Amino acid sequence: MGKVVAIANQKGGVGKTTTAVNLSASLGVLEQRVLLIDADPQANATSGLGVDPQSVTLGTYQLIEHQVNPKDVIIKTNTPNVWLIPSQIDLVAAEIELVDKERREYMLRAAISEIRDDFDYILIDCAPSLGLITINALTAADSVIVPIQCEYFALEGLGKLLNTIRSVQSIHNPDLDIEGLLLTMYDSRLRLSNQVVEEVKTHFQNMVFETIISRNVKLSEAPSFGESIVVYDATSQGAVNYLNLAREFLKNNTASTENSTAK
Repeated sequence: MGKVVAIANQKGGVGKTTTAVNLSASLGVLEQRVLLIDADPQANATSGLGVDPQSVTLGTYQLIEHQVNPKDVIIKTNTPNVWLIPSQIDLVAAEIELVDKERREYMLRAAISEIRDDFDYILIDCAPSLGLITINALTAADSVIVPIQCEYFALEGLGKLLNTIRSVQSIHNPDLDIEGLLLTMYDSRLRLSNQVVEEVKTHFQNMVFETIISRNVKLSEAPSFGESIVVYDATSQGAVNYLNLAREFLKNNTASTENSTAK
């Protein structure tokens, strides 16, 4: 059964979609079967993998509303071993329409249960909010990756997100783990970046990924070509960073599986 991982932070511009697209692509390069679910109405993960959101007729909105067979909304991307459930602006309506539904927090979880066996990993790119769609993603997930940019306001709102995760754990999904905090947009030349890294690692210790994502022009350019960084420029620092993250992610999950088996 595939592991479901949400990538979430209600703060915008921290590298959620960049991480969702490029971690998916890097895991694909490492021969894992990956499904990326775009759960953001802005649909940046969709366009980042070369799919025009304007052309999307079936996607995450229909999946959450249980209007379709989940397998009918999956698209094969040009990135090896990576599939996509795309998003478009209609997903905004789901926030309102879910309010009156019974078991509204479990809609995505129920839909994903039908396709989990088809993939090694299912990644969910969440919107920069703590609305019902993000709650659905956290309820559906086995774990969550939290990107944190190496800038002044890095820790602003992190406490609120961690409280939301704890709330989801206590009410909807007791098995939800924090996969790790991921430091992004790191610039070794800046004292501030180094201070943020030190502060986050001091406060959260083993919760922080060893891999740090550096600021990289190629990472910013790749989405405009509808490509992941490993397709756009496999030799760039960004590609190296995300491949290292994918290896660390797989290593952590292999160790976790072995520990569970030993118990």
